[in-house]
Amino acid sequence: MASGSIANEVRRRRSFAIISHPDAGKTTLTEKLLLFSGAIQIAGTVRARKASRFATSDWMEIEKQRGISVASSVMQFVYRDCVINLLDTPGHQDFSEDTYRVLTAVDAALMVIDGANGIEPQTRRLLKICRAREIPIITFVNKFDREVREPLDLLDELERELEMTPVPATWPIGMGNRFRGVFDLRHDHVRVFRPGQDRLGDDELLSASDPAALERLGPEWLTAAQEIELLQGASDPFEREAFVASQQTPVFFGSAINNFGVREVLDAVVDFVPPPGPKPAEQRLVSPTESAFSGVVFKVQANMDPQHRDRVAFVRVCSGRFERGMPLVNARTKRALRPQNVVTFLSQRRDIVDEAWPGDIIGIPNHGTLRLGDTLTQGETLQFTGLPWFAPEAFRSIEVVDPMKSKQLRAALEQLGDEGAIQVFRFDDGQMLLGAVGVLQFEVVAHRLAAEYNVAARIGPSPYIAARWISADDDAELERFMAQHDTRIARDTVDAPAYLAKMLVELDVARERWPSIRFSAFREFGSSTFASVAGN
Repeated sequence: MASGSIANEVRRRRSFAIISHPDAGKTTLTEKLLLFSGAIQIAGTVRARKASRFATSDWMEIEKQRGISVASSVMQFVYRDCVINLLDTPGHQDFSEDTYRVLTAVDAALMVIDGANGIEPQTRRLLKICRAREIPIITFVNKFDREVREPLDLLDELERELEMTPVPATWPIGMGNRFRGVFDLRHDHVRVFRPGQDRLGDDELLSASDPAALERLGPEWLTAAQEIELLQGASDPFEREAFVASQQTPVFFGSAINNFGVREVLDAVVDFVPPPGPKPAEQRLVSPTESAFSGVVFKVQANMDPQHRDRVAFVRVCSGRFERGMPLVNARTKRALRPQNVVTFLSQRRDIVDEAWPGDIIGIPNHGTLRLGDTLTQGETLQFTGLPWFAPEAFRSIEVVDPMKSKQLRAALEQLGDEGAIQVFRFDDGQMLLGAVGVLQFEVVAHRLAAEYNVAARIGPSPYIAARWISADDDAELERFMAQHDTRIARDTVDAPAYLAKMLVELDVARERWPSIRFSAFREFGSSTFASVAGN
């Protein structure tokens, strides 16, 4: 819309990411949130891979084949007059870098827990990131249509692991074949579960003030009622301010595959998740209600449309109002651009957007001019901070099968490196080395090279086991170190130098002999900032 103040539009925005361990039901819940909002009419399924429907958020061919999410997906829809920007993230730890970068572009996270397994390793890692960034968390405990752990035990584990207070917003009545529904503590009623329930608007609600009706739920209700009484007497009441400050997490129970408990979660996103707030830049704190536009590229994706070999930069709007065709400046290159074919997303589906507001995620097609971490403004020099890049933990050599396609391989790897699908290091002699956080990334890259770029490549072993970005206050000292270790120095996609080691002891020796050199296992995009990680 052309009218309306920036502040009003900011108040309508809710931007959040869904995070979980693999197979907790994250992508299924994403589908059902879209279904309940009216954004889609039929939910895809991540299980029925032989069927014609796939999860809306799984758009890559390899995702459809493997049944896993390997890249984050962006979905925008409207619910209760709020514009929701939902980002579905990969659950597998090998693709955690993509998830970490997505968490810099949202204002809250929805954590999905498998009711049988509780908090699992990948969930713990993501929780650490959320806590470090003080990202508010809504918790959904899934799969109560199965035999799972007792809800009180799950609540105790949440309190231990989250280091914040879990406050139940709903409470399960039974589980498995004895699952009767959930008690909504916010609205004082019971939503009755029907096995095989797959239609919207067909729920039965029982008032908590109608004991006769509740008796229909059998002994499961008596047990749940005792637990609810215990909780209400012992737990703290939910306070939205404490949630926004990452001190409390509201907890919901249900079964995403059966559409059960989903509506309560969607309402909580609108009611609890804060609208966009100030975002730190190296120069200053940027308020979302400022009149001047600013945004940051937190994701780059190539070949979303294989027919056109396109490249899209995902931009989180941080302040002001975006208008299609408005003049912008890339703060890194100082180059001007006037993006015209700007889009919003429902996974791979795109809609041309004329305007966008803080909190929105927009896609700008480009030919390599925009990189991860780039800041776009109307002229002010800003550099938003916090977009992470982690030192790889696995390495592979790569060579093209057909030497006539060597140039094609380099161009393809440059694109994949720019989007963060893999880390590409190049030596002075022209050799290339692939680095990854997890080995499954190599399989995905090989598949994408063949499917998207028509390049067959051999990915083989590498002698390297560690890489550290190097920097120093004294440029001359850094040059001397690089000259003496020239066979171990490679540069990444943004030309940052890294020292490669074949044994960890080599890193210890280098640190001891060159105390003025910083060896860093972490860096931020678009910044000269490097950070050492203790023990690495």
